[in-house]
Amino acid sequence: MSDIYSKITEGRGLLEKIASKIPGFGGYLEKETRRTADKMLRDAIVNRYGEQLRRIEGLQTDLLSSGGLEHLDDMQVAFTRLQTFVDQVKTAAYGYTGFFDAVKVDEDALAKLYAFDDALLENVNNVSAAVDTVQTSIGSDGLKAAIRNLTAVATECNATFERRKEALMS
Repeated sequence: MSDIYSKITEGRGLLEKIASKIPGFGGYLEKETRRTADKMLRDAIVNRYGEQLRRIEGLQTDLLSSGGLEHLDDMQVAFTRLQTFVDQVKTAAYGYTGFFDAVKVDEDALAKLYAFDDALLENVNNVSAAVDTVQTSIGSDGLKAAIRNLTAVATECNATFERRKEALMS
């Protein structure tokens, strides 16, 4: 996350640098920079998890064509939980501020939020591994357990994002 924020900060034009010296305007620019960095981060998260959603859709098709019809409902539960997470990330308000921008986020709170964001980015690897396991388990006795694991990982995505929202509001 700090890499995205740094790139945006370094990429400011001369006019923005001058304007940031106007009392009060620097804080506004800082807030807008955080919002831009947050949007970029969320777009990256949505794209990475979206890839996994497309993989799950492909596995649902594979299950259907290989006679695994009895597992489709369970796969749909995993898909829906992951889709819910992606939708929450996509539609959440941008920026690192509290309710209606009335509460400013201090450095400690920002560090916590960055840690949650990093966890969300890292967790896509867990989702990918769970999808890989489902894929390799198609046609085997381990398929049901693999789907349960994928569902648990997708549930954890939602829980992590919920904890992030709670940290933002506290």
